[in-house]
Parts: sequence; C-alpha cells; structure tokens
Amino acid sequence: MKSGGEAAFPEWQRHFAAAGAPVEVRWWDDATVDPAAVRYVLVWDPEPGRLARLPKLEVIFGSGAGVDFITADPDLPKHIPLVRMATPGAAQRMGEYVTWAVLSLLQDARRMTLAQALPCWDYFERDATARETTVGIMGLGHMGAAAARMLQGIGFPVIGWSRTRKDLPGVESFAGAVEMGAFLARADILVCLLPATPETRGILARPLLDRMKPGAALVNAGRGSHQRIEDILAALDSRKLAAAVLDVFEQEPLPADHPAWTHPRLTITPHVGSLPPRSERAAHVARMIALHERGETLPNLYDHERGY
Repeated sequence: MKSGGEAAFPEWQRHFAAAGAPVEVRWWDDATVDPAAVRYVLVWDPEPGRLARLPKLEVIFGSGAGVDFITADPDLPKHIPLVRMATPGAAQRMGEYVTWAVLSLLQDARRMTLAQALPCWDYFERDATARETTVGIMGLGHMGAAAARMLQGIGFPVIGWSRTRKDLPGVESFAGAVEMGAFLARADILVCLLPATPETRGILARPLLDRMKPGAALVNAGRGSHQRIEDILAALDSRKLAAAVLDVFEQEPLPADHPAWTHPRLTITPHVGSLPPRSERAAHVARMIALHERGETLPNLYDHERGY
C-alpha cells in the first residue's frame, strides 16, 4: 500500500535512477528475479516468510515511517538491519499534520464539514484560542519534537510525555507511568506519536481515556496498535472525549462498514500523517545503500529489543 503497488513501479525506477542508486531495481513480484540475487528490499507489508527466503539479503528498508507490518512476520530474519523511513522531510510533514489536526479540533472543523454537506448554516461561537489550549504530546522523538515546535509557534502551550524525560525548549516533560496522570490532567488536546512497542499497545483505551481531562480531544498519528477504537467511540458517545482525529488503524484500510466513518465528532484520515513522496524516499534509500556499501553504520535502525 505505502509503495503504490505495481502501477507505481516505473516511477520508483525513475526516482532511484535519478538518485544514482548503485543497484538494479526490480518489482517485488517479478518472477524472473533470483532470490539469491536480492541484497536490498523496500517493503511495507511483505507476506510472512518471504524475507526469510532471500539468502543474500543485507538490508531491509521500510517504505513508511512505521515498520509494524514488517516486524509482525514471525519468520523475519532479525539479524538483518531494518531501516525505518526517516527522511529529512518526515518530521516536517508530521509536524504539519499534527498542527492541522489540532487546529481542526480547536476550530471544530468536523462540525462545519458536516453542516456544509447538508447544507446548513450552523453558526456557533467558540471561546478558547491556541493560547488557552494545552497540547500534550505522547512521544517526544524526532517527529514529536517537530510537532511541538510548530504548535508553539502558533501559541499553543505544549507539554510532553515519554518513557524517559526529554529536554525540549519550552516543553514541560513528564516521564514514566508515575507521571502519566499529571500529564493527562493538563492536556486539552492529546496527541499520540508513540512508537509501537508491547508497552504502548492498546494504550489509547478506556483506562487512559478515563484519566483524561473531561471534554479533551484526541489525535492519534502514531500507530493503529495504540488505540482501541471501540473505547474511543464510546468515549466520544459519552462526551468524555469532545472530538478526535485518527490517522492510523489496526486494520487498514478501515472497513467501509465500520461505525467510525460516520461518527459526527470523529475525523478519519487514511494514514497520511508523514508519508514523503516517492522521490524523497528513493533518494533516502539510495543514500543508505551508499553508506552500507562503504561499510558505514546506518542510521534509524529498528531495535528489536526496544520495539522502535
């Protein structure tokens, strides 16, 4: 899905050629490819066991920011470096997405979109501005830091929560389970940008939602595995949550008959929070291959022990 399928393959070839990649680029399902000739792969959701059948494989590149669908393979050869797609523009795009989502919640954009579809002139007033709305970011890594800077530039007070304490200008940092309650009590809009780990799986569920500030809103642009969608819908129905923007889901695409599609206080986006164009991703992979060929250590390696 994130690679564009066979129809996008000629475009990938052009971009890799333009980037000067020192490799021959072939389509994943090209039956003429000798498995023993494959040294590098760029994948999003490879079928289980396929990577293990490539005996000369040297590096696995994820075509999206997350590698959940790759690491879900029970036969994944974990001794082979797995490089996450952390292009120079990835953090910029995620920051832009989070800023858009937070502003949409602040302005009640979902309400206006539904009114326009009717059409209905649904006039309403809002009280809070960015300066009176605290945004809490869960996950203060590269992307979380970029989102924090952009939100601060508009005037939002920003606080953050992560496994270990972070030092970001103007961002009050909360760390660990013991400080989660204090963090949630302060956040008017909660943004999840956590990595996918056993500890973060299902974190956006009723136990956490019940601890949030009453009437707060939620943005999840992290991983689909973070959320229990039924708990989020229930919190929206009860007004525990005022509204939500969700970009990721455990099952993607989200089934057409899923009740989340039509909820009046839920905005759904199709996992587009931080997907660089193919030209940027091809250039990034070409640079990583060149580094590898020179024997240099690759950045943004997935750590199977940490889970990110």
